[in-house]
Amino acid sequence: MAQEASPHAVFADRAAASIARRSRLAGDAGRDGMTMPSIVADSITQLPPGCSGKAVIAASHGGLYSAHCALAAAVEGAIFCDAGIGRERAGVAGLSFLDQHQIPAAAIGHASARIGDGADCMSRGILTVVNDAARRIGIRAGMPASDAAAMLQAALDRQHLRTLAFASEVMEARSTMIPRHSRDPSVRREAQFAPDQVRFEIEDFLPVPVVAIDSNSLVSERDSRSIVLTGSHGGLLGGRSDRAIKNRVFAVVYNDADVGADGAGISRLGALDELEIPAATVSAWSARIGDGRSTYLDGFITHLNRSAIALGGERGISSRAFVARLAEAWVKGRGVTSEPDDRSDTAQCTTDNDRRPRAG
Repeated sequence: MAQEASPHAVFADRAAASIARRSRLAGDAGRDGMTMPSIVADSITQLPPGCSGKAVIAASHGGLYSAHCALAAAVEGAIFCDAGIGRERAGVAGLSFLDQHQIPAAAIGHASARIGDGADCMSRGILTVVNDAARRIGIRAGMPASDAAAMLQAALDRQHLRTLAFASEVMEARSTMIPRHSRDPSVRREAQFAPDQVRFEIEDFLPVPVVAIDSNSLVSERDSRSIVLTGSHGGLLGGRSDRAIKNRVFAVVYNDADVGADGAGISRLGALDELEIPAATVSAWSARIGDGRSTYLDGFITHLNRSAIALGGERGISSRAFVARLAEAWVKGRGVTSEPDDRSDTAQCTTDNDRRPRAG
């Protein structure tokens, strides 16, 4: 029997609580003399200006796509959500990647705090996975995220002071004596990838447009008639239903991130149902989170909204079988949807220098 997503209405109330909690945490830290991270974000794809050189808590999965976004934004340290870890440890694969660039990184347990909610991850998150760079500065699994974030930022502050002292001593030879290591933003930006590298057109159902993308942040107006398979988790960012998807699509499939605390990993489905967009999730243990092609090729459906059930979606079928049923419905209805509803609030993997005004 098909299983519908839990109602998402509770997440609206939690959104306001998250904002208040974020302010309270900052105030408590100031009174206690703790160093707090400069950035707390609901998604690594939505970092604000000024994150270069700082530590962040981002409630995204800790997979390779998230790690690339962190690298492109030139952050100095990051705490993610482990997204249930899942198939091939994809939910934390980015931590090892960041280790190669000497960037401390960790992930909180998906059952300890809501994925997609940075304030909740800061408040309730408990670390489950830590990379070697983070371990060298004393961060350990089992540590509260707030303590780990303070320790991470304090270590970065010390590193910056040492770098400044060294630079002043060798000012005359600055250009040759200061190595271009991974903390130099100009080096990190070399690792940034173009959107086309994480977007793949699937031709199995032509003329029905089917696309696999590694992040929900890559959905654009050109996808308004498409069946979209994303590598993203199925959680609402900050618990806000108005951030469920940037633009309308015909149907969409996410990764359930092993569901996690308060059912956050599938909370997006109910919001999409209100928009009459069929949506489903695949198991994090069947498909690699952060990999849209794996969602299509490897995924098995775990949760669906009413709109998806109405088009033949069932729990337990393969993602490919589900897409075939959606494609049949697309052909019958000729893929007609409402006009695109652009809710874009950020560009994917945006860095400070990339934040330029965009047309319309």
